[in-house]
Amino acid sequence: MLQPHTKETRVKRKSLPERTGYRPSTTPTNPHTQLDQNPKELVVRELARKVFALPDVEERPSAISVPGARALWLRNEVPAGPQEAFMIGREFAHIHPLPDGSMHAALPPELAEEAIEKGWAEQHPVARMGYISPNVVMIYAPRHAGESEIVAGLVAESYRYAGGRGS
Repeated sequence: MLQPHTKETRVKRKSLPERTGYRPSTTPTNPHTQLDQNPKELVVRELARKVFALPDVEERPSAISVPGARALWLRNEVPAGPQEAFMIGREFAHIHPLPDGSMHAALPPELAEEAIEKGWAEQHPVARMGYISPNVVMIYAPRHAGESEIVAGLVAESYRYAGGRGS
């Protein structure tokens, strides 16, 4: 189980809204894939534009995901946060290629739990088995521009965590 919320951590950050509707279907093992509620190309393209514009982020092919996954890597010259802020090397998040459109990210533990509780994410099955950090989650693909803003915000928190600027 991820670290529980404390009143103090909830107050510090703007509360994450509940995701409407039901959770998408996903595969129970690797490759961890979203099977329905998949996004339109334009929504993913806009999300990618936002997240790859974060300072000190390099876009690379993922070192841990399926072919075609676009990874966010923290540049080597930037001080890194804790090891749990990364999935492999300095890769802290990646976007799965269409038609999937979901993402994996290493979120700060309390945010990972909140994102799961509010319907935005699920724990990676390999994290559930204890092979990777428990704060690595699948963030469901945004279904429209409004959800894209929230998903981009989650990725920005992953980025801050990777750079040692969040906990």
